[in-house]
Amino acid sequence: MKFISSLLLSTVLGVASMSAAAPAGFKSLFNGKDLSGWEGNPALWSVKEGVIVGKTTAEAPIKSNTFLIWKGGELKNFELRASFRFVDNNEKRTANSGIQYRSRVVDPAGWVVGGYQGDMDAAGRYVGMLYEEKGRGILAKPGEKVKLHPIENGKPKIEVVGESAPSAKVSAAFKPDGWNEIVIIAKGNHLQHFLNGVQTADITDLDPQKSAASGVLALQIHTGPPMQIQFKDLALKTLP
Repeated sequence: MKFISSLLLSTVLGVASMSAAAPAGFKSLFNGKDLSGWEGNPALWSVKEGVIVGKTTAEAPIKSNTFLIWKGGELKNFELRASFRFVDNNEKRTANSGIQYRSRVVDPAGWVVGGYQGDMDAAGRYVGMLYEEKGRGILAKPGEKVKLHPIENGKPKIEVVGESAPSAKVSAAFKPDGWNEIVIIAKGNHLQHFLNGVQTADITDLDPQKSAASGVLALQIHTGPPMQIQFKDLALKTLP
């Protein structure tokens, strides 16, 4: 009887760890069971053992980046928390993914979006930086504090004004073989990214034509070699 009770407790705790309740003041965006409230290519996205799984294979490679889009409305000012990890990657750790926010849907049929992205990659070279999908490209490298000015001569004018954290600290924060917590805070034109408690990007977007005040939330599967990305504990708090 004692063994059965211990086994039951262990099972309950295991399930809880996969789909933890949202922190106080936050709304959970994932029920831990299925993709209710999300929309993406069902051949690529699924839920297994309480986590969202995005996976490509060598037999069915994708030709362009694709996304799992949250259907709960547009984000404006918010704090987003999520946990992610890369699994089943090749030895070069080429897998790449990201969390889109304040983004726009470019191709509904192909689940394609463009806009701000909290970038992440299995090698840890880009994780935590700000990339603008189908837009201005890399806007803040890991550890940078930047101001984004209006486009000049067809290129974004990026002013690096300091560090969000020392580069060595940013690199050390990433866990290549485990779960990582990413936090994204957007308020007005001020955007902040955090990885496992370390601030990896601090951006003030001063470009009135290119900055985004609102838009959709989405999770990315990137083109390239076969990859697998997992997400859990997605929680959102609306800010004033």
